[in-house]
Amino acid sequence: MQKVIKIIKNRSDIGAGTRGSDMGIDAIEIAAINKNSDYFNEYEFEDVKTHNESIYDKYRSSVAKRIEHVVEQCTRVNNAVKKSLTNNYFPIVLSGDHSSALGTISGIKAAYPAQTVGVIWIDAHADLHSPYTTPSGNIHGMPLAAVLGDDNLDCQVNDVAKDTQEHWDEMKNIGIHGPKVLAENLIYFGVRDTEEAEDKQIEKLHIRNYKVDEVRYRGLETCVDEALAKLSHCDVLYISFDVDSMDCDLISFGTGTPVSRGFDQYEIIDIINQIIWSKKVVCIEVVEVNPLLDTKGNKMAETAFQVLEAITATLVLPIE
Repeated sequence: MQKVIKIIKNRSDIGAGTRGSDMGIDAIEIAAINKNSDYFNEYEFEDVKTHNESIYDKYRSSVAKRIEHVVEQCTRVNNAVKKSLTNNYFPIVLSGDHSSALGTISGIKAAYPAQTVGVIWIDAHADLHSPYTTPSGNIHGMPLAAVLGDDNLDCQVNDVAKDTQEHWDEMKNIGIHGPKVLAENLIYFGVRDTEEAEDKQIEKLHIRNYKVDEVRYRGLETCVDEALAKLSHCDVLYISFDVDSMDCDLISFGTGTPVSRGFDQYEIIDIINQIIWSKKVVCIEVVEVNPLLDTKGNKMAETAFQVLEAITATLVLPIE
């Protein structure tokens, strides 16, 4: 049975430290147009209402910037993803900054409350900070902490105001109350730029990270097979693809936090396609394309579309 795809467009960048990823979806669409592709006319889509004007708010928590508006945005994404899944669509979520993943995962868990959710996080960053540990206050570095419901208080360095604590508790309980994913059901690919608090969490929670060098040395197929075996008890899988998982020197600096020595686009395509063939994937998300930072024209968006087009072709193949 073929997947019935629905594109969810979330043009929000309020969880990021640098403006511009809200334009990432438009940049990807322009890449499709320039390639003479009819991709964005082929599938139903939904535009999620945004709160991007909140960047002008004068009051900002230094440890969780614009958190009250990020809560609203993630709740909207949660609702869109849950509705799509319950209506038997396969949502492909295109988002600005990566804080959106909290909303997406919450929507998946809300749609499948009795099922075990597994997460494959393809990213240069661990995104495990909380308001108590963050060095930047940018919430796109916190979605997995909220998903896991773990504040990492052992590494606390920040005092957090009561209202920020309340909003953070709201974030952790979007969709359904409590954690959405267990740490044992989270696997990283390509994470290579972390802070000490995140390193300690990864070690404490035993989160598996397939680094770029390991994938190339041991073989991509071997590593993905191993990851899928580790998640074999999960009922449904979600793939989150942050474009900064790719090598910025090789591809483009058109993302908020570029990091060198990453994957190339063909490795990303092969990783995602192999996971799709597990037949458990129910949602894929693509995030953090920032055309304002691209020094190669629209190269990052073009590369993201190359990945998107390739993995969608796999999704729509009949699965026996």
